[in-house]
Amino acid sequence: MDTDMNRFMVIDGGVTAPGGFRAAGAHVGVKKAKKDLSLVVSDVPAVSAGCYTRNIVKAAPVLWDMKITEVHGAVRGVCVNSGNANACTGERGMEDCRRMAMALGGAVNAAPEEILVCSTGVIGVPMPIDIIQTGIAQTAGALGAGRGDALSAAEAIMTTDTFAKEAAAEFSLGGKTARIGAMAKGSGMIQPDMATLISVIVTDAAISGGMLAKCLAESVDISYNMISVDRDTSTNDTCIALANGLAGNPEIISEDEDYAVFKNALDYVNRKLAMDIARDGEGASRLMEVTVDGAASRRDARLIAKSVVGSSLFKAALFGADANWGRVICAMGYSGGRFDPDRVSISFSSLVGGAERSVLLLDAGRPAAFDEGAAKAILSQKEVRVDITLGDGAAAATAWGCDLTYDYVRINGDYRS
Repeated sequence: MDTDMNRFMVIDGGVTAPGGFRAAGAHVGVKKAKKDLSLVVSDVPAVSAGCYTRNIVKAAPVLWDMKITEVHGAVRGVCVNSGNANACTGERGMEDCRRMAMALGGAVNAAPEEILVCSTGVIGVPMPIDIIQTGIAQTAGALGAGRGDALSAAEAIMTTDTFAKEAAAEFSLGGKTARIGAMAKGSGMIQPDMATLISVIVTDAAISGGMLAKCLAESVDISYNMISVDRDTSTNDTCIALANGLAGNPEIISEDEDYAVFKNALDYVNRKLAMDIARDGEGASRLMEVTVDGAASRRDARLIAKSVVGSSLFKAALFGADANWGRVICAMGYSGGRFDPDRVSISFSSLVGGAERSVLLLDAGRPAAFDEGAAKAILSQKEVRVDITLGDGAAAATAWGCDLTYDYVRINGDYRS
């Protein structure tokens, strides 16, 4: 724990780490074999907040959840299915959301309006709602507060993900111990603009709905909105947060010291999950972290960083471990961010053999002589950092992405099958 800067401790856990939350995951028949239904339930009503896709085409579950979280409605549970997006399904899609909410609500003695619904999978296919309703009722009987229950729930929201994504943190608020736990899924259709496909964040901290919404929006802006796998923004992107107050701390109702502590912990959780999503990009073999500093404004830094992580040409160069920095500055140039090309410096870095290695490629607008072999070794590592210095100001931003491999096309060439 860094008591001076972060004031939180990273702990092993997921959505059952905070007090009063139970979870379960199961295979109910939406998919052929893998887990496809995830439940998260609070023992008491929790205040809610959410951030959603900016795609004009919004799936039925997104529309259902927005009505609840925009007024910070009391929520008792979250029901997530994978394998079917329930998107572009018309009135039937909204009715299927209601039926899912009724099924979980009936199992935990809650009204349908107290249940959030998320779906991920194939667009434009009617939900096998009878199977899902029966599965919800059966899976609710397995809800538990153990570590394995959280992991099972995280596994059940995966689609093309290769590993479950979880994070948790512990901190002190007003002399009381509080926790945040979360799970996320995402591997493809990942582009800045609310880029998690599904993220469920729960906490036992007491915080008002307004403060939770403000904190979540700011945290999403520096985490999920700063990743890109393939420049596609999903119809179903959803990030929801629930706070049940069981930690017993004085309710956070303003941007005071406790708010800062809570936000630091939330930022850690969301950044960790965002990086896991970028690391697990479909077919990816490398995680790319792009940091832009010395920008005239934060907006400029963000635009430039996101443009570089989203460049298909640079992503392909990274896959080939080719130090083609020209693709970096090209992506910067069409980003919409302001900068002076004659001041730009670009370097690549990574851990090679356990030691930090770096190679300077562009120095204040002038090409730098560099060792191609050393650069290839740096770009061949699992995690590669691109540092861009603009020399125009003091603003900075960081974005995350991955390389573009043959497997991305293979995975998406037959996704429906």
